Amino acid sequence: MAGEEKNYRASTGVEEFYYGPIGANNVATAIERVKFLQNINVEMPQEIVRAYGDNTTAEMAVTSGNVSVTSDFHKVPIEDKQKLLGWETVEGLTAAGSNDNPPYVAVIFAKTFEDGSREYVGLPKGMFTRPNINGATKGETTTFSTEQIVAQFMDRKVDGFSDEKSVIFAQDAKGETTNRDALFLKVFGLPYPTEAAAPEGA
Repeated sequence: MAGEEKNYRASTGVEEFYYGPIGANNVATAIERVKFLQNINVEMPQEIVRAYGDNTTAEMAVTSGNVSVTSDFHKVPIEDKQKLLGWETVEGLTAAGSNDNPPYVAVIFAKTFEDGSREYVGLPKGMFTRPNINGATKGETTTFSTEQIVAQFMDRKVDGFSDEKSVIFAQDAKGETTNRDALFLKVFGLPYPTEAAAPEGA
């Protein structure tokens, strides 16, 4: 709308990392939350390709690279690694191997702003790869480790959009959830899991 003030606020935090293995008709079998997201980076590379003729540029086109996501957590629980990475569990032991078959998953996370608003980022279809195993000796002071996990995402048909999409954004002002709820239905095919939204200690 002409004259409407644009929002130039920068995000100051991230939280609410949700994933769901997607099955038939791109509907998630369940929505799971991994708490204590610390950093997340979504790379959406593009390159302009030129065609030349008569010693000049005849035409330009945009080519898009793979969408990749790198997420840092305080810790990724073993139960989530089993689901995200297709790891096998036998008699209480979990194992990784060359024949692991991670499922297709959808992901949503939230970027938070100081005015209480949120921007949700939805990634409709991708796969996670197993993280590195790191450890360090304890020294004079206690230092907490972090855990990083990486995924690649692809285009997917999303109801309402004319073309397949790989990333979808939704913004809500403080106290509002309309666009968040719509995004969850588009990406997961399931409603926002309100029972998981209770604050810590509630």
